[in-house]
Amino acid sequence: MSTRTFREDVIKVKAGSSAPGQAQGPEPRVVELPPALTVKQLGEALGASPIEIIKQLMRNGVMAAINQVIDFDSAAIVAVDMGFEARRKAGTEKATGLLQQLLTETGDASQLEPRPPVVTIMGHVDHGKTTLLDTIRHSNLASREVGGITQHIGAYQIEYKSRPITFLDTPGHEAFTAMRARGAQITDIAILVVAADDGVMPQTREAADHARAANLPILVAINKIDKPGADAERVKRELAQIGLAPEGWGGNTVMVPISAKQGSGIDDLLETLLLMADMKELKANPSRPAIGAVIEARVDKSRGPTATVLVQHGTLKVGDNIVVGDTWGRVKALITDLGRRVREGLPGTPVEVLGLAQVPKAGDLLVAVPDEKTAKQIVDERLRQANLEKAVRRPLSLESILSDSKGAETKELLLIIKCDVQGSIEAIQASVQKVSSEKVRVRVLRSGTGSITESDVLLAIASKAVIIGFNSRPEPGAQRLAAQEGVEIRFYDIIYNLVADIEKALAGLLEPLVKEMLEGHAEVKAVFSGTKHIKVAGCLVKDGKLAQGATLVVLRSNKQVFKGVLSSLRRFKDDVHEVPAGTECGVILQGFNDFQVGDTLESFRIEAPDQASR
Repeated sequence: MSTRTFREDVIKVKAGSSAPGQAQGPEPRVVELPPALTVKQLGEALGASPIEIIKQLMRNGVMAAINQVIDFDSAAIVAVDMGFEARRKAGTEKATGLLQQLLTETGDASQLEPRPPVVTIMGHVDHGKTTLLDTIRHSNLASREVGGITQHIGAYQIEYKSRPITFLDTPGHEAFTAMRARGAQITDIAILVVAADDGVMPQTREAADHARAANLPILVAINKIDKPGADAERVKRELAQIGLAPEGWGGNTVMVPISAKQGSGIDDLLETLLLMADMKELKANPSRPAIGAVIEARVDKSRGPTATVLVQHGTLKVGDNIVVGDTWGRVKALITDLGRRVREGLPGTPVEVLGLAQVPKAGDLLVAVPDEKTAKQIVDERLRQANLEKAVRRPLSLESILSDSKGAETKELLLIIKCDVQGSIEAIQASVQKVSSEKVRVRVLRSGTGSITESDVLLAIASKAVIIGFNSRPEPGAQRLAAQEGVEIRFYDIIYNLVADIEKALAGLLEPLVKEMLEGHAEVKAVFSGTKHIKVAGCLVKDGKLAQGATLVVLRSNKQVFKGVLSSLRRFKDDVHEVPAGTECGVILQGFNDFQVGDTLESFRIEAPDQASR
């Protein structure tokens, strides 16, 4: 049973009629409540003080401050406790309901027609992704790119043996995953390009992780086989080590040797691509209202906001009223990747759309709606709902993921593991696999050495995974993104504790995580000898602040070497409570004397679970 269903049952029980034989009480007063509201607003609606509302919430296990937003279910339970009958405000979801109907209706099965496959080209930088697409398109795309590296997300359609194929050329698999995180499941097949003279590289592994997380079939193009030192067999061995075993070796990954520059093997690659597409039986209904996904968007100086959209279902036509993410518009023009103006875009076709009020985000969904009024209503409701969801959003944590999977025959916990050394990865993977059972499966989505990156956080968002840092810390950008999106990063330095926490989470016994709230970074510029053999780090605060009593992590080459308490903070000869960004200071770290010039100090404030909820 889901949490929502359970809470709805509680509301019904509390609002239910008296038992047989008992006198009926007075009819409850009816109060209409929005999908979410603050504690103060709930008090005003019920004619009670905020203090009384907070007490009622606490009795039901909800900790909230006066200006904190709570959802309708929590508010309804309080209303029932206080003698009210809570009803959701009518009319707030009318336009959204119409949108949901447009998204789910498929029409008559006889109207389904074959559509082109949508293919994403992925791989390590400089392994020939753009050159491959250039060769396939018979155009000079690479010469327009800086250094031959793709600088934006593009969508292009070609014809091979009278059959159209749509290609997405991304600047990196992060963009692909960012689109997936926003709900745009747009790709059918992934081509993983690997250079025969270079082999499997870090971005190759990451690209494979992202494709597998999206459950995409992977077609490997072993490129640059014409170069001296090319060794396709070595590439196959390395790919097999990351879980992509070739068909000839008993695996299920098709690998085609090619030379994008010479043009050899391209026909074999496209033939294999079409065969894989035929096996998927890709179809869409061109007769229904259009649904599509934004591939890229920008502001054109002469044409205003524009978006490259991949039409997925229906037919997008000039004059259609459309909703795209949090904006709307009326289609003024449709332009193909070759610059031609067309009157309509069929399923599987990329087109540039003109006529939007604002610039949408990559991955936003496009839906054609009946009229302009409906489009505006849907956008207004979406903006309001997005603000409410942001306010009451549950963090992506071990507990929430397993709670959300209640009712499923088999729960699945996805992990992203980053360690300081390769040996730790193997030990951790072996340990967590032993925790899996018939009812609960633990799967490592990605593992690697080094710091936790934004790419890791994006993959966690898209796949609902938890990030484990074993003697590994997040990069500043990754830390900010995780905090913004509510992604849990758990840090460990003992494998036993890591496995024990996972076992407790699976058993529903895991205690709430003590949060580390990032406060700032400082760089060690010099090291001085103090009294009693104590070393003082002369630091420059790069961002945020350093404060007395804060928890400091010492990073050396992005690896954690120590974690302790900031015991002394000085400006010149004076002890100070805190030091802001751009200021130099002296730092003494309790229990640590091995500072080196160039070390980075990360400052954290430890926040207990009960503090976080206040």
